[in-house]
Amino acid sequence: MIIDFHTHMFPDKIAGRTLDYLSGIFGASPFADGTYTGLRNSMGKGAVDISIALPAVTKVSQVASINRFASAYTEGPVISFGGIHPECENYKEILKEIKNLGLKGIKLHPDYQDMYFDNIRYERIIDAASELGLITVVHAGVDPKCPEDVHCTPKMARKVLDDVKPEKLVLAHMGGNEMWDDVERYLVGQNVYFDTGVILNTMPQEQFLRIVHMHGADRILFGTDSPWADQKNFVALLEHMPLTEEEKAAIFSENAKKLLGI
Repeated sequence: MIIDFHTHMFPDKIAGRTLDYLSGIFGASPFADGTYTGLRNSMGKGAVDISIALPAVTKVSQVASINRFASAYTEGPVISFGGIHPECENYKEILKEIKNLGLKGIKLHPDYQDMYFDNIRYERIIDAASELGLITVVHAGVDPKCPEDVHCTPKMARKVLDDVKPEKLVLAHMGGNEMWDDVERYLVGQNVYFDTGVILNTMPQEQFLRIVHMHGADRILFGTDSPWADQKNFVALLEHMPLTEEEKAAIFSENAKKLLGI
């Protein structure tokens, strides 16, 4: 079984213009069209059984509509998480609503939410989400939107871990995109998950394997960042890594199944 813990999809009516906008920021073309159908087609090509769709709330005004869209995907081949913005004053009520909608987690994106990850507002949200048993996935490390001003560094993430001690925190992009020396310094060995979103063809393999072995394969989740990475290609990249079959099984699906309770 293969579970992709890091994908994105959008309502059909806005998917095209959203990807056009993001392509301009990323300087790259997507591998799928950003819709549910496009994601399912990509999954079929890559033999991916389940994809976790992660919405990014960039404005407080988007919260209700994003979670309403997400609530249609609580089970099946595509499972969506909910979204919340750190400036939401009623964050506890929103998180309870996310839980009541049947959503299993939330996505935070400090770069697009213009707030540093060690801000007390994020700590409060993560603490409340943890109390509800929700998974929190956070974009970590460098983002093309503001590469010189990283809003979630490994050092910031370590502070949140020390302050909040969440049970189900996932730091995307192996703990901090393009900041993996600091991931080794501050995060390896801590009670936190990393996903492989968008890094399998950019991160030095020696460092990737070192982090997997030092942090533990039981705390690594397979992710692609589709549509910004090709699911079929990323499955092949992990398949060909010099890891044991047990380690690959853990990363491809077993860890995700435990987190998701499926």
